[in-house]
Amino acid sequence: MRICDKNFRLQDITIMYFTALAALMVILVASYQAPTNAIEVSGLKSSSSGPLPPLPMPFRVPLDPGGDLQLAWNISYADQEVYMELRVADIKHGVVLGMSDRGELTNADLVVLWDSGANSYFGDAWSDNEGHVSLDSQQDYELMEATHKTDGFHLLFKRPFSTCDPRDYLIEEGTVHVIYGLLDEPLASLDQLNLSRIHTGLQRVLMLRPDTPSPTLPPDVQTLDVVAPNVVIPNQETTYWCFIQTLPENMPKNHIIMYESVITPGNEAIVHHMEVFECSPEIRDVPEYSGSCDDKMKPGKLAFCRHVLAAWAMGAEAFYYPPDAGMPVGGSGSSRFLRLEVHYNNPLLKSGRRDSSGIRLHYTPSLRRYDAGIMELGLVYTPIMAIPPKQHTFYLSGYCTSKCTQTAFPPGGIHVFASQLHTHLTGRGVRTVLVRGGKELEVVQEDQHFSTHYQTIRVLKKMANILPGDVLITKCTYNTEDRSKPTVGGFSISDEMCVNYIHYYPRTKLELCKSHVEPEYLQKYFTFINRFNGKDQCVCSEVGVTEQYSQLQWDAFTGQVLDSLYNTAPISMHCNQSSARLFPGEWDKQPVPVVTSILEKPRYPCEGGAHPASRPLTPIV
Repeated sequence: MRICDKNFRLQDITIMYFTALAALMVILVASYQAPTNAIEVSGLKSSSSGPLPPLPMPFRVPLDPGGDLQLAWNISYADQEVYMELRVADIKHGVVLGMSDRGELTNADLVVLWDSGANSYFGDAWSDNEGHVSLDSQQDYELMEATHKTDGFHLLFKRPFSTCDPRDYLIEEGTVHVIYGLLDEPLASLDQLNLSRIHTGLQRVLMLRPDTPSPTLPPDVQTLDVVAPNVVIPNQETTYWCFIQTLPENMPKNHIIMYESVITPGNEAIVHHMEVFECSPEIRDVPEYSGSCDDKMKPGKLAFCRHVLAAWAMGAEAFYYPPDAGMPVGGSGSSRFLRLEVHYNNPLLKSGRRDSSGIRLHYTPSLRRYDAGIMELGLVYTPIMAIPPKQHTFYLSGYCTSKCTQTAFPPGGIHVFASQLHTHLTGRGVRTVLVRGGKELEVVQEDQHFSTHYQTIRVLKKMANILPGDVLITKCTYNTEDRSKPTVGGFSISDEMCVNYIHYYPRTKLELCKSHVEPEYLQKYFTFINRFNGKDQCVCSEVGVTEQYSQLQWDAFTGQVLDSLYNTAPISMHCNQSSARLFPGEWDKQPVPVVTSILEKPRYPCEGGAHPASRPLTPIV
């Protein structure tokens, strides 16, 4: 059999060869440039024939310090979905938005818009433990609109809370660490992208918010602005600015029923968070001050201004009190002095920027039925409680016992409507649970992605009713892998805390319901560990607790025994009145509350039927 006909010339064979080669190259290039699971964004235009009707986006936050990227979002609890709109003032070759456990660029859940040089694509992606990006085989971000507007490029998309994709982030209550990045060059393939090689940043938000309408304020409401006095923001990355404001003399009792942030225009990306504290009524006079909170020359009396009245963090909306309650301000038994604390985050080191940001208090002389109060739960600020070094996960729990709630609560109990969680640098999670009759009844507040850099008052989705005899357990999670010495409890930022400031009504005399392990049993622990390690002569009584912790030989066994001690040894209760005195009774050597039934963590159901990834993805035209 002859392979070639005699009529075929070499020229014909050559033409056929190069034609076939060209066809093969077209197929290869097309398959290379058009990822199977990505959506082609032709000309960066909307996928609909006309513009989509505007979706309300009540929540928004600037992502970068310059304010060039802004994320806005809305929540559909009925569909268990989050709608997001990303605005980029000046987009070049693409943008990356993602979520990860603590803001890491590795093992992150991503959505990427990228330009191949010829076309633009939108897709669900993920990063590995080295920051390399890959397109996800399961596409869970649904692009709704991509348009250029006068203020920049807008990308509108949505995603379920839970996708049942192990590479995706579960959107749940608490802090969400949002990462972002800009692409300065085209990508022939998304596999070329490594997040460590592009400009990236981090922002923290509370993505899931209570689905409740804002109430109408009464006609006699008045406002008081507690704001920075036109300060010049220092050209350094982090500044905590303190300002003392004095209330009018003989101001009668009013109720604060709402507060909101007041941000100087242009400083939205620099003002990170703010708090207003009431000074102790026992301090008759607090000197004027406007300066750094860390200044060693600041008035010492500022340390007595620690009673939180209001707290705001970037992305938070206005805070409303329940209809039956208000926070007292003015009148007998209150202080005339307020301390404003503003955290400026200025990584671009902008200089000469002036600021008059702060918090606007809305108050009414028409007193509501109940005074609202703030109560501290968790651990006492003491070095008696400590976290061993080199721990990936270590738990500490603080108790508000049934004996204390039985002593201090009114017969109908209290209603908790909001709370503010607090730890220092090693804190990773905080959870307060209500226990009744030995059974965990409900979670009052929880944030397992907690960051000390993002603390604000959080409204509870459902008000918690705490009765006399109930127990409140606040459990904190810590990570000390980067520390070679134990971390003790205390006031320094390098020390640790475990606190939940609950906002409740009706106000009681109970201001602090916290615990720590009984010191006598801690000394037995030190003696046992030292003898176990061959140190027969213990100097426990000769040095302080902090030094005793430091002198221990820390290994897995030492940490395990300490954990066992904290969970079983008797506790010392601080059931304190607002006067800082203990309620009458015996509060030392109290038993650790017994919990016989644990709440199961709620699970998001996976979608039934075909997953969105199984639906065909069509190009946007």
